[in-house]
Amino acid sequence: MLGPGSVEPADDLDVFAALAADDADGTAGQVTRLPWRDRVLLLVGVGEATPRDLRTAGAALARAVKGAEQLATSVAEVADDAGLRAFVEGLVLASFEFTMRSTGPTARPVERVVLLGTERADALARGLAVAGAGWRARFLATVPSNLKNPQWFVEQATEIAEAAGLGVDVLDEQQLERRGYGGISAVGRASATPPRLLTLRYRPSGRGSRKAPHLVLAGKGITFDSGGLSIKGAELMVNMKRDMSGAAVVLSVMAALAEVGCPLRVTALLPLAENVIGGDALRPGDVITHYGGRTTEVTNTDAEGRLVLADALAHAVADLEPDLLVDVATLTGAMKVAMGLRIGGYFATDDGLAGHLDAAAAAAGEPLWRMPLADVYAERLSSKVADADNAPGSAQAITAALFLQHFTGGLPWAHLDLASVGDALEDREEWTKGPTGFGARALLYWLEQAEPLAGVG
Repeated sequence: MLGPGSVEPADDLDVFAALAADDADGTAGQVTRLPWRDRVLLLVGVGEATPRDLRTAGAALARAVKGAEQLATSVAEVADDAGLRAFVEGLVLASFEFTMRSTGPTARPVERVVLLGTERADALARGLAVAGAGWRARFLATVPSNLKNPQWFVEQATEIAEAAGLGVDVLDEQQLERRGYGGISAVGRASATPPRLLTLRYRPSGRGSRKAPHLVLAGKGITFDSGGLSIKGAELMVNMKRDMSGAAVVLSVMAALAEVGCPLRVTALLPLAENVIGGDALRPGDVITHYGGRTTEVTNTDAEGRLVLADALAHAVADLEPDLLVDVATLTGAMKVAMGLRIGGYFATDDGLAGHLDAAAAAAGEPLWRMPLADVYAERLSSKVADADNAPGSAQAITAALFLQHFTGGLPWAHLDLASVGDALEDREEWTKGPTGFGARALLYWLEQAEPLAGVG
């Protein structure tokens, strides 16, 4: 119900006639609009009132009320806690808007929402925290690259981290070069805005937090990707301001960990660089030395994401004593071929970890499909002049994962390749056209569990 007050009995409305005229059958997301007195009554289908149905209903409602000052809704009364938070997620995420038009957005999100008949503060707070993480990841990925570069991302992340109580460390280009981060340095060295390695640290509250298991999250942060000297075509390059979506997702997850009560210690490593062309650009045929000493022959400068993630993973294993590793990246176009544009792909070395990710992704409405770490393709990484070739050419998503696996030190590890779902081509359910922030919800649904590492290792 739109309007300044509570809902009064609609005794002067023929609701059933309106539903029949709209062919409404209660399918999740159907909206029938009825002008009534000085307000508008919206009848929203919730299907079977599952969390998925309610997330869809929330998204449909958000689009129906854009431009309004207030929405009062009774949908929460038919939802359990899981359904309520899903409804809130859909309502928030489908409201996402980003514009740099001088005139502002064409339709602003509803300014105020009143949930009638519920006082379930925990479910509401978790829904808002998780939806907020998805919103933040979308915003960061949508900012154009004439504004967004490695230092800009560091400044944004520092402000966010301070508000969330996270520890922050940053390495600049001189420190990266001096300490042997050869992948990050090589990818970012041609840009006028040099690379950075950003570290964020979360510690849970309460006794024993220092002994809590330690997760390292790594996120690919290529703030613009021209492909380097192996340059992309114009159509492929136009959206490469979004190639830092992995870092955006990880940053957004870190900022919400306290709100969802994550019991783990979590360290985020965000290698940030622009992959552009210049007189000092990385060349096809160059051999680089990663953190820790492993070498890579760079046969394609457009396979840069694995080069920066390799440094981050090697640093984690050598210096941070993690119990497990997870990296997030829009890494390979091959994942779009395998998964289409509705499902994300991931690789995992541990069945327990894979089970957690599968369950969390399904509950969060961000479906993931486990891909094989098929070692029959390992020989394709071979190089005559280095430990590995960065771009062997076929089975591209698998060989990229196999490339990264060498830097994980045998720890339980998952690699989320979200290139298939990093962008939405149109508004659909809770997704809005453009960057999706995919992965933030799934990771938070996992990390909010009382024992997120049960059965891992």
